[in-house]
Amino acid sequence: MKLTPKQRIELHGFNNLTKSLSFNMYDICYTKTVEERQAYIDYIDEQYNADRLTKILSEVTDIIGAHILNIAKQDYVPQGASVTILVSEGPVEEAPAEHFEESPGPVPLTKAYAVTGNLDKSHITVHTYPEYHPDAGISTFRADIDVSTCGEISPLKALNYLIHSFETDVMVIDYRVRGFTRDVTGHKLFIDHDISSIQNYIPDEVQEMYDMIDVNVYQENIFHTKCKLKKFDLDNYLFGYPKDKLTEEEQEFITEQLKNEMDEIFYGKNIPRAGSDFE
Repeated sequence: MKLTPKQRIELHGFNNLTKSLSFNMYDICYTKTVEERQAYIDYIDEQYNADRLTKILSEVTDIIGAHILNIAKQDYVPQGASVTILVSEGPVEEAPAEHFEESPGPVPLTKAYAVTGNLDKSHITVHTYPEYHPDAGISTFRADIDVSTCGEISPLKALNYLIHSFETDVMVIDYRVRGFTRDVTGHKLFIDHDISSIQNYIPDEVQEMYDMIDVNVYQENIFHTKCKLKKFDLDNYLFGYPKDKLTEEEQEFITEQLKNEMDEIFYGKNIPRAGSDFE
């Protein structure tokens, strides 16, 4: 909740509270063959490459009211990327001295994409992790986004945009306010806004799409929300062919495998899977 001018507390100096939002999303897909698995990884690498991730971070920067100073990015070989965005809380009159389309230095070999946005007192990062099960037909794409700010800007403003920027089956969201700031009398303030749940910042139409659970530690200003997509259509989880190409037995088995994967991520534990009678 944003304070009105009458409610706003007059601070002694700069607002030193750190507000950190961690957004983890998962996209699950069934890839039966090795070729399908590699095609899925290639698709993810193309859809969420460094340029696309940079655009997402740039939009997040704009939404929270920060200003980009400099962008440096690097696509790795054979896969992956890294981007650093320097951002200030307020406008900067002078243009940045340098702009690197590709960062100098060695190029590590990695399968993960990474993007980092550094604010003058804060930072934004995103890393992507496409992977697949070694023998079951499950492929999972994970993206980790962290937005950490201090001052008046709030990372929660970008939450709805982040949700709509990825194809999301499961979301794990953490928000924490750390440190303290002081009012003009020297009294410490450990939080500067009202919040009872991260769900307060998720639109109703999005909440209706997901099953949600909260684990909040109010006295420590720690808030945690998990979300799992309610609607399930097998066609949305097959890579390269529709479900009518499968037998009813195959459809039932694959559905069970996919839902098992989503449940394991949602509840954070391994759940025994049914065996397969076909390859």
